[in-house]
Amino acid sequence: MNVILRWLLEMLQRFTRTLDWPLLAALVALMCIGLAVLHSATNQNVAMVASQGSRFVVGLGAMWLLSRIPAVQLRRFTPAAYVASLLPLIAVLFMGTGRSGQHWLNLGVFYVQPAELMKLSLPMMAAWWLGQQPTPPRLGTIAIAAAIIGLPTGLILLQPDLGTAVLVASGGVFALYLAGLSWWWFIGGAAAFAVAAPAAWFWYFQQYQKDRILTFLDPESDPLGTGWNIIQSKIAIGSGGFSGQGWGDGSQSHLNYVPEHTTDFIFAVLSEEFGWLGVSVVLGLYLFIVGRCLWIASEARDGFSRLLVGSLGLALFVYVIVNGGMISGLLPVVGVPMPLLSFGGTAAVSLLAGFGVVMAVQASATRRR
Repeated sequence: MNVILRWLLEMLQRFTRTLDWPLLAALVALMCIGLAVLHSATNQNVAMVASQGSRFVVGLGAMWLLSRIPAVQLRRFTPAAYVASLLPLIAVLFMGTGRSGQHWLNLGVFYVQPAELMKLSLPMMAAWWLGQQPTPPRLGTIAIAAAIIGLPTGLILLQPDLGTAVLVASGGVFALYLAGLSWWWFIGGAAAFAVAAPAAWFWYFQQYQKDRILTFLDPESDPLGTGWNIIQSKIAIGSGGFSGQGWGDGSQSHLNYVPEHTTDFIFAVLSEEFGWLGVSVVLGLYLFIVGRCLWIASEARDGFSRLLVGSLGLALFVYVIVNGGMISGLLPVVGVPMPLLSFGGTAAVSLLAGFGVVMAVQASATRRR
């Protein structure tokens, strides 16, 4: 019996040695919290909770598989992964479906949002290019990096999906920042965006996007129309108080006042039912994950690994800030989910796959010591 147990332990260690256990523990904690909040938000709909749980299992499987690939192999396959991620982005423009654009591909058994795949492959490609160039990056290096970022971002804008385009681009921009790009470039980019904003208002923004911006500026101007979502979300957040109304007892969400309470606004449900304490725990987990990623990046042995892991960690920080600002009225509503809390498959699987890449870098650095 002891021999069998020893053999089982050796096999378990062999198959899990590439996992970063502190990072995995934080991710699992977030997933458990997400399933608990989803159970409440769906009025105890076990089928939806099980569906999301199965997606987490798929994501964890992808994370484990990617964690076992050495960082040098990941770098070798990066250009192919980037091109392979571009193809669905092109296909969705012709065969896509969605409520306010063409965001999803119907594969018969399930739907896939191609833009989510770019949240991993774009930072990988940016890190692949910048990691083999001298620092700080020169003008030619910056131009090629801008093309790497701009091509998928432009395709996502054509869907149109401004919120996801901004988040996808942020991964590449963070790679540029970590590569040593001067702050003046970012200030110039912000100025160019400000100059282009009026033209985008008239030539790019759809009416629903204009309504979201106008509602952000003055949500009380149409409280029963476009301002309804953010007003109800803020009421839910405020009613949570210090310790919340209790799991399953959130009045705003259970009376269907909070819109999209299983997806984009699920953090409002968490705030209402678990209060400031619950929000602090979740934000603490996010900060730990981001900090862990930055620590792993600092321990990386090559430029590709350092830029990739650092940009993935900082991109997660942006996702949380954008969704939190959106539901609290500090930012316009742009349809961005809260990572590992909001209901959705492609986003969860791609995010967990990204952390598999982070763990692969950590395992590669550990093997070299």
